[in-house]
Amino acid sequence: MKQDLQQLAGQGTIQGINHYENFPVASVLCPPHLRPAIVAIYWFARTADDIADEGDAAPQARLDDLAAYRADLMATATGLTPSPRWAAVFERLGPVITQFALPVHLLADLLSAFEQDVVKQRYASEVELLDYCKRSANPVGRLLLHLYGVHDESSLRMSDCICSALQLINFWQDLSVDIPRGRIYLPADAWKAHGVDEAQLLGLESNPNTINLIASHARYARASMLKGSKLVKKVPGRGSWELRLVVQGGLRILDKIEALNFNTLQQRPKLGPWDGVVMGWRALLM
Repeated sequence: MKQDLQQLAGQGTIQGINHYENFPVASVLCPPHLRPAIVAIYWFARTADDIADEGDAAPQARLDDLAAYRADLMATATGLTPSPRWAAVFERLGPVITQFALPVHLLADLLSAFEQDVVKQRYASEVELLDYCKRSANPVGRLLLHLYGVHDESSLRMSDCICSALQLINFWQDLSVDIPRGRIYLPADAWKAHGVDEAQLLGLESNPNTINLIASHARYARASMLKGSKLVKKVPGRGSWELRLVVQGGLRILDKIEALNFNTLQQRPKLGPWDGVVMGWRALLM
């Protein structure tokens, strides 16, 4: 679960590109009174991501650390003193939970996804993959809507569409990186439907079948993003412009994937300065 979130300190451009993928931009577009809360949530997720994925610890040690991290979350949420191990994280997060009455179950859902990352490297079906997105990506959008005071069911559903799309876009752009590390997010039932086997994917083979497999999933991600895009009209003030750039960033990555003829088994698409101009113009047109 890696994507670029230095922007939460105010210097990124779009969500979902390099380090922890499921957060949006926190730039001058983000209301100043919300920045500390967004940064606190980010560092909570970023630290859990690193526990699950960085270094050379054994899987059980990672799970044990995530269990301890979860215990510290629950202690913080109930007004108890967490362990000193991640004091910098929970000293920031505790006041945010109290001030904004954050739904703590959404933070716990994120931990569930990180725990799954430790032990699961294959997905049998789209249903399994979307269940992962429901816990790894969708809670972030719902937490941010909570901060903006947006709670209606329609908005939450649109947020889920956007966040799941961003997670999937990250997967499809990073196939050349994730598969050599042993992680295949393309669901197995889709391999079979397109005449692709695991050996072809592990070998990063580019052929008509693997291209069609990736193309079908990229198109699904685009449809999901567009389905949620009307949310930009329901988020107030600067948040709407922030979200416009998030949506357009994801769509621009899909443009880049398509320009590569969906051959992300062998090449990772990247955004350049001109893409920022395109995203900004498209955000205006929204």
